[in-house]
Amino acid sequence: MDSMGTARWLTIVGIGEDGWDGLSPAARAAVEHAAVLYGGTRHLGLVPAVAGQERVAWPSPMTDAFPGLLARRGQRVCVLASGDPSWYGVGATLSRLVPAAETMVIPAPSAFSLAAARLGWPLQDCRCLTLHGRPLELVVPHLQPNAKLLVLSWDGTTPATLAALLRARGFGASRLSVLEAMGGPREARLEATADTWSTERVADLNTIALDCVAAADARVLPLAPGLPDDWFDHDGQITKREIRAVTLSFLAPRRGELLWDVGAGSGSIGIEWMLRDPANRAVAVEHHAERIARILANAAAFGVPGLTLARGKAPAALEGLERPDAVFIGGGLTADGVLDACWSALPPGGRLAANAVTLESEAVLIDAHKRFGGELSQIAVSRASAVGGFRGWRPLMPVTLWRVEKPQAEVAWTA
Repeated sequence: MDSMGTARWLTIVGIGEDGWDGLSPAARAAVEHAAVLYGGTRHLGLVPAVAGQERVAWPSPMTDAFPGLLARRGQRVCVLASGDPSWYGVGATLSRLVPAAETMVIPAPSAFSLAAARLGWPLQDCRCLTLHGRPLELVVPHLQPNAKLLVLSWDGTTPATLAALLRARGFGASRLSVLEAMGGPREARLEATADTWSTERVADLNTIALDCVAAADARVLPLAPGLPDDWFDHDGQITKREIRAVTLSFLAPRRGELLWDVGAGSGSIGIEWMLRDPANRAVAVEHHAERIARILANAAAFGVPGLTLARGKAPAALEGLERPDAVFIGGGLTADGVLDACWSALPPGGRLAANAVTLESEAVLIDAHKRFGGELSQIAVSRASAVGGFRGWRPLMPVTLWRVEKPQAEVAWTA
């Protein structure tokens, strides 16, 4: 019992390829004394049998076993997991289901720690990612010159597919070190640049260490907002680069927040919102079929395939969506109910930004400013272009921008 009087009935033990020999006395005791032992078939095979102990191999999907595991609350239950269970492991999943006061986690060295130790890389200087069960494109925002990435693979084909992605994005000179079965008798290492990588399949249990080298023409995603317009596939319905940078500053993304991108067009605002932090989420609201296809393609190309689509016209398409932390209205301002539905959905402290280029949509923003307050701005951008043999300024349409934060205690308004 702990100081709060709650039994720690669930122990999660990290285990490496060295198996039983690599476990601490506390970890061994947790395995030996468990009434029920959960783990993958490979993990269960690494520890000796215990008389009378029930053993449960994870089904597929693993989550199917969780109701039965939770029903054993109060029994001595032990879960075997790879390396550090709390780092992209089952420990992280179970922490959302079982209170910390009822859990004991005994970690082993993570694959990230082992890879950094093998290569002599300072772990604090590395970006640690997982592609296990996740889209390959998630690596794209992290491809920066001189970056060091440690990546958990999905299977033995991941290094080859990652090498192909690196070549396509101008990172072919980057060096891949693929570390197989670290810590066990089958440990091995393969190394080559992405340009010269030729091994189609390695051992399924592998971790990739990537030392990024960018060519002069590599497409590197800048850390500041305002990506070039021509990096997006669009039909002209896109918030232009200069306006987009200002709009994102108005929306003020914070870690882990959700954005509604209403009238998303190319998806540029939602995509750049998600690029600000890996934990950020966005819902693109769009009804046009071709634009929906572009949004999905753009999200994958920029490494944020988790962008969600709400197909349809606002405000109807907003029904049932998770409440946002911020809203951007880039299209549909003049449609009945759109602005009010977005405002109603915002929690206290939520931010709303909207842009207008027509007189009709500008009138909506002027009225909204009277009703809700906030800030009105207008930006006129001109870009240099050819005029015969010379160059001159060609103005884009001026854009009216409105930004407002919902009060913590909303004051009633009258029309």
